Amino acid sequence: DVVNVGAIFALETINGHVAEIAVNAAVEDVNSDGFLGSTKLISTVYDSKYSTFLSLLGGLKYMEAQMVAIIGPQVSETAHILSHLANELHVPMLSFTALDPSLSSLQYPYFVQTAPNDLFQMTAIADMLSYFGFRRVIALYTDDEQSRGPIASLAVKLAERHSVITYKAVLLPGNLTSDEEIMKQLAKIKTMESRVIILHSFAVVGLRVLKLANQLKMMEKGYVWIATAWLSTVLDSIPFSVENETYLKGVLTLRPHTPDSDKKTAFLSRWKTLSNGSIGLNPYGLYAYDTVWIIANAVKRFLDQGGNISFSPNTYLNGLAGDGNLNLGALCTCDAGSQVLDLILQTHMTGLTGKISFDSDKSVIRPAFEILNVVLKSNYKRIGYWSNYSGLSVSSPEILFGLQVNRSRSNQQLDSIIWPGNTTVMPRGWDFPQNGKELRIGVPNRFSFKAFAYEVNKTGIDGYSIDVFKHAVDLLPYALPYKLVLFGDGKKNPSYKELVDNISLNVVDGAVGDITIVTNRIKIVDFTQPYIESGLVVVVPSRKIKHKAWVFLHPFTPAMWVVTVFVSIYVGFVVWFLERHVNEEFRGSPKEQLVTIFWFGFSSFFSAPKENMMGALARVVLLIWLFVALIVTSSYTASLSAILTVEHAAPSITGIESLIMSNDRIGYQLGSFSEYYLIEQLNIAKSRLVPLGSPEEYADALTTGNVSAIVDERPYVDLFLANYCSFEIVGQEFTKSSMGFAFQRDSPLVVDLSTAILTLSEKGVLQSLLNKWLLNGSSDCTSSGTSSSSGQLQFKNFKGLFMLSGLACAAAVLIFICILFHKYRKY
Repeated sequence: DVVNVGAIFALETINGHVAEIAVNAAVEDVNSDGFLGSTKLISTVYDSKYSTFLSLLGGLKYMEAQMVAIIGPQVSETAHILSHLANELHVPMLSFTALDPSLSSLQYPYFVQTAPNDLFQMTAIADMLSYFGFRRVIALYTDDEQSRGPIASLAVKLAERHSVITYKAVLLPGNLTSDEEIMKQLAKIKTMESRVIILHSFAVVGLRVLKLANQLKMMEKGYVWIATAWLSTVLDSIPFSVENETYLKGVLTLRPHTPDSDKKTAFLSRWKTLSNGSIGLNPYGLYAYDTVWIIANAVKRFLDQGGNISFSPNTYLNGLAGDGNLNLGALCTCDAGSQVLDLILQTHMTGLTGKISFDSDKSVIRPAFEILNVVLKSNYKRIGYWSNYSGLSVSSPEILFGLQVNRSRSNQQLDSIIWPGNTTVMPRGWDFPQNGKELRIGVPNRFSFKAFAYEVNKTGIDGYSIDVFKHAVDLLPYALPYKLVLFGDGKKNPSYKELVDNISLNVVDGAVGDITIVTNRIKIVDFTQPYIESGLVVVVPSRKIKHKAWVFLHPFTPAMWVVTVFVSIYVGFVVWFLERHVNEEFRGSPKEQLVTIFWFGFSSFFSAPKENMMGALARVVLLIWLFVALIVTSSYTASLSAILTVEHAAPSITGIESLIMSNDRIGYQLGSFSEYYLIEQLNIAKSRLVPLGSPEEYADALTTGNVSAIVDERPYVDLFLANYCSFEIVGQEFTKSSMGFAFQRDSPLVVDLSTAILTLSEKGVLQSLLNKWLLNGSSDCTSSGTSSSSGQLQFKNFKGLFMLSGLACAAAVLIFICILFHKYRKY
């Protein structure tokens, strides 16, 4: 009894050559062990000569020759076509190199991948990129079925990790692509931002790409090259072909992981004899050997169950005949095909590649890869492992299987790496493209609160936010070409929503200014580390006196107090001067006369002086002064009463809760996110909101009662209160937010600028800039202990009265001197 198995390989390729040797060795072992009893397993290898057309002919030939199973084809393009024939003729096809993820779908039930398909390899690469923090990558691959599907899978896996393929550089398949075409794509890649390149192709193209990249100086410091398993296959099987190629140093590659075992060690010892030293063994040779044993196990179980391998003509092909050696009518259906397929998928065995079994998706269980780093010419070191169970680790997957594993990023590990350029410092993964493009950075052209950003004489832009940005840029380890572009006309505050939308629409590359980090914005852009804390607060007219022990001083301004005291002493002096020659009460020792001057001036504020005036001039001066004193003291009493009444009156607005419950009008800064928050989050009717554009409008609206309160962000409110002292914050900040710089999603600048901002914070530079621009002490408010000068009686309010009294005193003194002069002249 004979069971025929066919194999389709391109024998001039590395994997084709290795597979042929391994399959023949496996068939020999199956037969020599008597594994199938009296049944003999016969294998036939068809050389497709790396031609899709010849591969198809080989498949048809085998299906005509009544094969129980076919090993191959070697590439996914042929597999997609032959799988349809296998479905119709019920011939299982097993491949360890045609690893397009779409081939494992329900569309191809008779196609089985006996090695981990490329979905797992691309997942491993995505995890590596996430581990390194590379979020923007370039995919360089050949335009064939072997590459398109895996790259599509990579894009999906990257998206799950918030990363993206920014450019897909596509090459013609195999030998069809020329060096000129490769150079053209590499030159284009060199002008791009990303420096992380995923190279997925056949070895014949991949080695040419890396060699030409080296000529373009793209294998130097700053670049990251990750080659898929094709490179590890080359290094394992024919390292002598690249032993002088130093440009491979620093490249990362993957290799299917096969655990160590006695069987594997014994086969490795046999390999040199089997291959006659013509080629080295790679993991796909181990999978080829195990694939034969998978078929043999399925056949054995089928025969042990009493099955009979037979073939019958296909009813759809009856009567069809071809010229020459191809007779379509001879294509037969394998009657046992579906049962053999089921037994293949039920495989539970241990082979050279470890435990072999398939899951419900027909994928091999426990897929794992080794991550290799080329460190010297063709030599490499293993820096870690990846498995779909444990992710990245420095321990072999078989140790971790069955253990409780934490897949968080902090638990993922790899050993140290030598990167291109012979450096152990991990590249940042991106650089500014070499096409001279400057970053366009939008800056809000504000009408109010210009301390954050403002235009300087149409020659530049300055302000707190700009200063922070420039200091952060100075800390970057590279030059950052950028141009600040004003957003808005400066006649009113611009819409920050529109500015952020322009970033996502690629109108500008980023935005610098007082941009609050809120939920609806972080959905479309990325923000840096905050450089200033913020939060919404409620501002109302001030009602409180900070130093109640000195409240009696509050009705007058300091200037008013000084003038009042001075005029009182002045009046006392004038009355003394006029009366001292005729009135005994104004005479005495110099000390008594000085006391009389002060006493007379101050006592006249509270009652008529007890001293009798003898002269008419003194009586006139006293009459006018008593009139002035009456008005001043009455005004003082009224002002003090008002202050104490307001202080004890219960305020109507005590915070955001009372403001929401009232029906009062609320002011907000035009263009800020506070409008959105009040309407969408607090459900306040838009009709209650009043847009305000400047601190002057704030003060006017609150003073006139146009609004009962203003809701704005804390930095703006602090600037407002620094110059308008008759207002205050009530309640607590009812939101916690902050301001940062915004950039396009996945921009690598975000991480670098965030690091720079943290450095500025740690060194105290942020605080010094805050003091310079926002807390510079240029407050118009006094520090006398009150929170407001509003309502205080000022000298200008009584200037006329004091001038009247002063002129009266001066006139009286002048008249008195004239009278005295006249008397002395007479005598």
